[in-house]
Amino acid sequence: MDFSFREDEDAAAELARQILEDHATNERLKELERTGAPVDEQLWHALAAADLLGIAVPTDDGGSGQGFLALGRLLQEVGRTVAPVPVYAALVLGAWPISEFGDETTRAWLGPIARGELIVTAALEEPASSDLYAPTTRGEGAGESVRLTGTRTNVPHAEQAGYILVPARCDDGETGLFHVATDASGLRLTPQQTSDGQPHALLELDAAPAAARLDTPGHGAETLVRVVEIATVARCLVQLGVTERALEMTAAYSRERIQFDRPIGSFQAVHQRAADAFIQVEGIRLTAWEAAWRIANGLPAAEQVMVAKYLAAEGGQFAAFACQHLHGGVGIDVDYPLHRYFMWAIQLEHELGSARHQLDHLGRHLAAAGIPAA
Repeated sequence: MDFSFREDEDAAAELARQILEDHATNERLKELERTGAPVDEQLWHALAAADLLGIAVPTDDGGSGQGFLALGRLLQEVGRTVAPVPVYAALVLGAWPISEFGDETTRAWLGPIARGELIVTAALEEPASSDLYAPTTRGEGAGESVRLTGTRTNVPHAEQAGYILVPARCDDGETGLFHVATDASGLRLTPQQTSDGQPHALLELDAAPAAARLDTPGHGAETLVRVVEIATVARCLVQLGVTERALEMTAAYSRERIQFDRPIGSFQAVHQRAADAFIQVEGIRLTAWEAAWRIANGLPAAEQVMVAKYLAAEGGQFAAFACQHLHGGVGIDVDYPLHRYFMWAIQLEHELGSARHQLDHLGRHLAAAGIPAA
């Protein structure tokens, strides 16, 4: 079997890497951090000009329609540069669910998203519950008059977005997924400080009117599962880029750093620590792309997504800590770029469920499915 990527996917990844590396330099990132800018607008416009923001948007809706694997390559490159751009929010939480489930109203947003003119994000997490599939947010009313009440947390790029996708429990007890405009009455956003320093917000809804509904009534629960799976795999692919690049930086540093008249990379203890980190990164790579491939081909992916997120959390934390450890004091110097990779890895470790959370869910999933007798 051929597990290689298509030529157009390789070309898109190469173009993305060139643009991201040209813009997201250490000096540029330090400048943005000093000014407090939530998004690198120059980089965002450069990605739009290269048609990369429409990479997974269908051609009929103004994109290039290259599919989820091509989008995954872009996410990996964003992770490699820890670039402050809302690719995950706009393309994964916004464009991809609309491409799969949207109606005429929401599909009209895809063109502006592909051009970098609109950000649509999603509020998947709640402070009151760790179960992403059982929202406590309420959707009261029916048809075009649904109003949302509840609190969501850790919403990426909410303050930069035009719409936010919110899962809610409807009057009939079913799950529904509703887009709400960020300027709607009854909606309040409060900035939150997160490990990776990227813009997140607490979303509070008090009878805020829904602008559109993503799911078909009666199918909200399965739609939410797919949205969460897509988001989870996307974060795993970002984590792959983060840890992959951190390990490359560590290998280069180990060749250059001299101790006792020898490069520290020649020491057996350094070999072992780096080798363990390499194994973890390759585990993230294998499981993340397996889950992404199944999603791209419309196949069930529940187990693969949970395994991928477990590796991205557990292995990502291990690899990031090992890279920082092998850098010594340089690793925690904020003038040196490695600290960003560590902070991003920690954010990605816990977002959408930690390693322990994934194991709990995987155990319940296997128990419910039944384990064949030996």
